[in-house]
Amino acid sequence: MNWLAHEMRLVLRSRLSACALLLLLLLSALAVWSGMREVERQRQTIARLAPLHEQDVAALAARYPDSKDAGNPAYYTFYNTWDPPSAAAFLALGLRDVAPYVLRIRALGLQAQLYEGETFNPEVALPGRFDFAFVLIYLAPLFAIALLHDLVSGERQTGRLRLLLAMPDAGRLWRRRAGLRYALLFLCLAVPACVGAALSGTGIVATGIVLAVTAACLAFWTGLSLLVATLHWRSVTNATVLMGAWAVLTLVLPALANVALIRAIPVHQGVDLMLAQRQVVHGAWELPREETMRKFVASHPEWKDHTAVPRRFHWKWYFAFHQVGDESVAGAARDYRGGLLARQAWTGRLGWLLPGVGAQAVLHRLAGTDLPAQLAYQDAIAAFHRQIRTFYYPYLFNDRPFGTADFARQPGFVPRVPDGMPGRDGLAALLALFVLAGAVQLAGLWRLGRLRM
Repeated sequence: MNWLAHEMRLVLRSRLSACALLLLLLLSALAVWSGMREVERQRQTIARLAPLHEQDVAALAARYPDSKDAGNPAYYTFYNTWDPPSAAAFLALGLRDVAPYVLRIRALGLQAQLYEGETFNPEVALPGRFDFAFVLIYLAPLFAIALLHDLVSGERQTGRLRLLLAMPDAGRLWRRRAGLRYALLFLCLAVPACVGAALSGTGIVATGIVLAVTAACLAFWTGLSLLVATLHWRSVTNATVLMGAWAVLTLVLPALANVALIRAIPVHQGVDLMLAQRQVVHGAWELPREETMRKFVASHPEWKDHTAVPRRFHWKWYFAFHQVGDESVAGAARDYRGGLLARQAWTGRLGWLLPGVGAQAVLHRLAGTDLPAQLAYQDAIAAFHRQIRTFYYPYLFNDRPFGTADFARQPGFVPRVPDGMPGRDGLAALLALFVLAGAVQLAGLWRLGRLRM
């Protein structure tokens, strides 16, 4: 192992290399700490929901102890829903930075409530969160370039290259040097990630996948740096070319692909669904009540014998046209969801060619912070909303009184439990990332072994 100690001394003797490794270690640790802090803040926010909900229900029960119908309790009762973060969410916060992970809903129309969280300030959301995925995808390649761009040209400029190439095991020497720098970069990223995974309770399999993604990303940029480093250019030229490649592969091409996807698969915002649903709901006040109840019974035939509405205001008519409003935009909601999933599918295919996009897809899927996870949360909300309406309809349509004891029988939300696994799409993206990174890494090592003056 004398060669290892000797090569380590050479790396640490270079002020640029030593500072780069230390800085990468600090950035990785800071990103992990920042992600864990944000996840803990979200968990504390969720934990504060239960006592607040109990206080609201107690206040309503005291306000309407013996209501003649369930209209007032159904209208004024808010129900908490929440999407708990997974154990690996600290690594890649994804859509949890902009999409709501806590939503209070009522028995009214659902679509108008689902997308109220989209009214955030885009300038605030633009920078994103500083998490491990950001360091791995955007910053780690720069450190790989810093350590490897002058691997050969630096020796040429100091006059030692001819002597090194004359050694009988010159190819092994170059591979050792490249492998040591790769291992040091990997440790600077893997150690903070493993510590964070242990503290957050991330499973062994999930942690192993994170390390595999990290290794693959570094392998790609190490191989690309070796390919450029063996082209007999000066160190400044190598660095310039590699920085250009980094800008194109991580910034320019993903941005252009995103613009192309937006143009090829146009998708309206969820706010449009909210406005369309509210327009139908507000317009129902001007329609004959019989027409509204006829539309409602078409999807709820079990209440066809209880649709008689007096001329005065009645709660069952009010909740019926909210339900009709949801049904009027059901097709648009399916198209909206289908467009988002189509974009997601093409983004996954883009990851087969761009390592940053592929790594991001795997990490977000593993952390449960991508689009499918957000849609799964919306599905859980929709199922709970149906449960709420099913609970109130017998009271409303049968004109049953709603007393204090009925508040205790109100349904409660059961959140989904993240499985912490990447799924089929995540495994496919991981396999594609391995193939791409392995090909580039092998090409770089092959070029390094055939190095000549």
